Amino acid sequence: MPVTVTIITLNEARHIAAAIDSAAWADEVLVVDSGSTDDTVAIATGKGVRVMGRTWPGYVDQKNYAASVASHDWIFSLDADERVTPALSSEIREVVASEPAERAFRVPRVTFHLGRWVRTTDFYPDHQTRLYDRRAARWQGKYVHESVRADGEVEDLRGELQHYAYRDLSHHFQTMDRYTTLAARQMFEEGRRAGIFDLVVHPPAAFLRNYVLRRGFMDGVPGLIVSAMNARYVGLKFAKLWELCSPSTSTPRAPGAGDSNRSS
Repeated sequence: MPVTVTIITLNEARHIAAAIDSAAWADEVLVVDSGSTDDTVAIATGKGVRVMGRTWPGYVDQKNYAASVASHDWIFSLDADERVTPALSSEIREVVASEPAERAFRVPRVTFHLGRWVRTTDFYPDHQTRLYDRRAARWQGKYVHESVRADGEVEDLRGELQHYAYRDLSHHFQTMDRYTTLAARQMFEEGRRAGIFDLVVHPPAAFLRNYVLRRGFMDGVPGLIVSAMNARYVGLKFAKLWELCSPSTSTPRAPGAGDSNRSS
């Protein structure tokens, strides 16, 4: 079965060439850009892939649109800061050599951060459903953590998807600030509220889960830092949710195109 790799972009000149190169195994690579002001479109066009422009409607709508205009029913959704490894691409080709019974497949994602591939903490295996049949699966979600929902069986693949999420710790902090704002708003609109328990208990519990239960200690100082950052993410998310619950806070702005340049 032929496969289209879809990539949605906004100002991804730093990553797009390598992402496209990692998808060379696919029958089609489709880039849907939402108004980049850097060289993203020029680089993608120069790679000879199909490039389309579309105003940013949100992560879920943009990814579903990309799948809808792909030339093939089987889709592999790739973010610009991700790379399909040779092992994963070979496994995908084997899976779709004939029509599979499954409607979607999850892949383990490994993140490169602080000079190493982090295979501990909440960073790994970070399973992502990325290979799917658009006739039986669609993206769903709201502001953050969008995912594929399939009407049928979902199986796991072994090959890894590489993720270059952060340039450095400063970029990690910036990304956390953006994500926690969106996560807090999503929880608020779903009726969730934050109290003392959430602010006091959840962050240290997240640290212990990352550092002890998910073996962050095995990665030395980087594992300690990632565990602390993940705990900070949880604390900041609940702090922002508490702020939204306060009568003195203003209504949060709606996420727009400026929020699309992020690592997922």
